Formats: sequence, structure tokens, C-alpha cells
Amino acid sequence: MTIDRNAPCWCGSGKKYKKCHLSLDEKIKTYELKGYEVPPREIIKNEADIAGMKKAAVVNNGALDLVGEKICAGMSTEEINQLVHNYTIEHGGIPAPLNYEGYPKSVCVSINNVVCHGIPSEDTILKEGDIVNVDVTTIVDGYFADASRMYMIGKVSEEAERLVRVAKECMEKGIQAIKPWGFLGDIGAAVQEHAEKNGYSIVIDLGGHGIGKIFHEEPFVPHVGVRGEGMLLVPGMTLTVEPMVNAGGYEVYIDEEDDWTVYTEDGSLSAQWEHTLLITETGVEIIAH
Repeated sequence: MTIDRNAPCWCGSGKKYKKCHLSLDEKIKTYELKGYEVPPREIIKNEADIAGMKKAAVVNNGALDLVGEKICAGMSTEEINQLVHNYTIEHGGIPAPLNYEGYPKSVCVSINNVVCHGIPSEDTILKEGDIVNVDVTTIVDGYFADASRMYMIGKVSEEAERLVRVAKECMEKGIQAIKPWGFLGDIGAAVQEHAEKNGYSIVIDLGGHGIGKIFHEEPFVPHVGVRGEGMLLVPGMTLTVEPMVNAGGYEVYIDEEDDWTVYTEDGSLSAQWEHTLLITETGVEIIAH
């Protein structure tokens, strides 16, 4: 669709098109004409969108900080759920997971061989040596922020500690690979190389995602890939990098009873870190961590 240079920009900023996204659109068009996959306009954020996501991230980051202060052996995963739920509500947010496609809690808590989407329960008690992923997503004024962190309970095995460390490095390698006018495959390639170099595997059935006014929007962000392939990355895109790193094979399965909890197929340990990111003109900015 052609827009007059002096018409309001399609992004809703209120600025004239020529002063807002015209130059970006022209550059994207050059890639599209060469046959590259380019992002749809609806996932490119304006200044107000970015400000809204950052506001949500303040609450999201605070909830994860609180978990880090309180988490300990003997605590139930339901207690973590209550901590996150209450903190989020008290700070003007909405816990995004609660009732999302039927998910029953306000946070995901995944222990040891649980890859992701562990459902909090009064019956699940943290113990010495556990590694735990807590995944928090917050809505504030219609905008989402999403991040997860790993926590080690007391003294953990050297194997578990190394996995947690390398999983964080994998996320960081993926983030470092993001460049404006780079490609989605750059992220997955960097993550995959670091994991496999350390003897680990990356879950391929699950990945990161675009995020903004919608919990999960385009693009799907795979954590395996080939450099120079996949969607073009442009300034204004917001997405998560959240590799799930397994000590054993990459295969996973979903619990048939709750239809949510994802386990490693071979029972091996799994670890994951997640940040929400903004692609800028010069690189990448971490929004939620």
C-alpha cells in the first residue's frame, strides 16, 4: 500500500510518514525485492509501544528480583506463584500466563528435567540441589514483557551448575548475534554452536517469539539455525531470546495429564534463560531480564 509522504504514518505515532517510517520502509523494500523474508508492519513498534513495553518490564523484572530474594529449599512452587501474582497486581500489572489458553497459574516454574511450562503446586516442594526456571510475563496497560531466570537451590551438582551457566551464555550469544539488517537465523546459529560446543542440545520444538501488545506474535524465534537465513531483523522489532538447553538429547514431550508441562524425553536436566529485546538502529536493547 502506497502512503503519501505527508500523510500520518501507518505506525500510529501521529507523525508524518516522511518523518517516521518512510526511510525504514524503503530500505526494507530493497531486501524484499531481492527475495528476502521481511517483517510485516504490524510487528514494528513505535516510540509509544516501546515505552509501554518498558513500563511492563519494570514490573516483570521486579517480580523476578523478588523471587530471587525469597526462593529456597522447602518452598512450594505455589508459594512462588503467589509471590509473583501478588507483586504483579500490587504494581499495577496483570500476570499474562493466568488463564492464557487455559493455563491455571500466574507463572511457570520448571524444575530439573522440566523444560518449561511447569505448573505451580502446593505439592511440589523445592529441595537442595534443584535447578529451577521461573518464567514471568506481565501486562501493563496492554503491553507485554517476558523474561525467565534460573535459580540454584542450595548446593547443586557441578553438572547442574555448568548447565545453568552455559544456558545463560547461549542466550547471551544469541542476543549478541542480533544486528539491525541481520537475519533471524543468525540468532539460532550462535545459540546452537555454543550449546553443541559444550556437549549440550537445543530444544527445537519450542523457541522465542515476537512480543508487544500480543503475548506471542511473529516471528517464531528458533534457537537453531543458519546465518543469513530467516526473517530480516529491522529496528523497532521486539522479540524474546530464550533457548532451552538440555544436558542430553533435544527431544521433549508434554505431560498428557495437564497438557502443559514439557519434559526432556531422556530425563536429563534442562535450563533456560529469557530476555525481551528491542532491535535498535545500532544494535539491541534488553527490555526485560
